[in-house]
Amino acid sequence: AAFLYNLIETVRISAILLKPFIPDSSEAIRKQIGAAEEQFNWDSAAVWGVLGSNKVEKGANIFPRIDLKKELEELEAAAKSKAAPEPVKEEEPLNLITIDDFKKVDIRVAQVLECEPVPKSDKLLCLQLEVGSERRQVVSGIAKWYKPGDLVGKKVLLAYNLAPAKLRGVESSGMILAATVGDAARVVFVDEGIPTGSQLS
Repeated sequence: AAFLYNLIETVRISAILLKPFIPDSSEAIRKQIGAAEEQFNWDSAAVWGVLGSNKVEKGANIFPRIDLKKELEELEAAAKSKAAPEPVKEEEPLNLITIDDFKKVDIRVAQVLECEPVPKSDKLLCLQLEVGSERRQVVSGIAKWYKPGDLVGKKVLLAYNLAPAKLRGVESSGMILAATVGDAARVVFVDEGIPTGSQLS
């Protein structure tokens, strides 16, 4: 009996000291050994023999035995899943064209004379361009990244022989060239010294 009493006292004091680290398990121990709150505080941890004729309650296993084999299998499976290389994303093959195909596109230098938003559209700008001695109207979907004033006076590259089309009811004769940078479009500007109408070759 003395042995069991000493064992329970040892468990009580150990559980109090471990309470900051395993509070739920510590509380479960208190209940199972039948200790009152005042027998399970910091002050009582320094006193041996606090427990009287407490009745030990049989409860659930506070620290269940670990299935080592199962744990190792789960750890190995997790390690393998992390170590498995991600599938290499195949790049789409280039859509190659011949020099003759490239020559079909007539790209010329143009200067923006006027620029204004297309009515009822938050994406389109209508640009009036000077292309040599000719004047062209082009609609471009760059309103999200450029204000009209940003473009007036700038020299750009124009796909000159693109078939005319109507965008939001506004005719567009050609297309100014822009690069895609992330989710944004950046217009390709040309050196001021290059005359309008100059053909790209």
